[in-house]
Amino acid sequence: MNKSQTGRIHSCQCQACREHRYSRVAQEHRAINRVLAGLDEKSRRRFAGLLALRRGRGGVQRVHEITGLSRTTIGVGQAELRRTDRVRGVRRTGGGRPAVEKSVPAS
Repeated sequence: MNKSQTGRIHSCQCQACREHRYSRVAQEHRAINRVLAGLDEKSRRRFAGLLALRRGRGGVQRVHEITGLSRTTIGVGQAELRRTDRVRGVRRTGGGRPAVEKSVPAS
């Protein structure tokens, strides 16, 4: 998911969801995507990593199909869950565009 998709609910395009929109599997995938839409970047990454770890072999690919998140992002989430020492934050402080006050010339 990129910045413009944050907060939007992803629509799973797996075969089970396409063929049987009201099946238990499709309902579970919609629930996962509703939860992800309400999380911040770090929590989304960790939750996706947890889902992939629980699914075992092929879990990253499967979670990628369900959520639309990058496989790299899911892998980083898995690594964060495995580590106990230091966990990556949401974003570094001071990043982003400069404040408007700083860019307005003094009069």
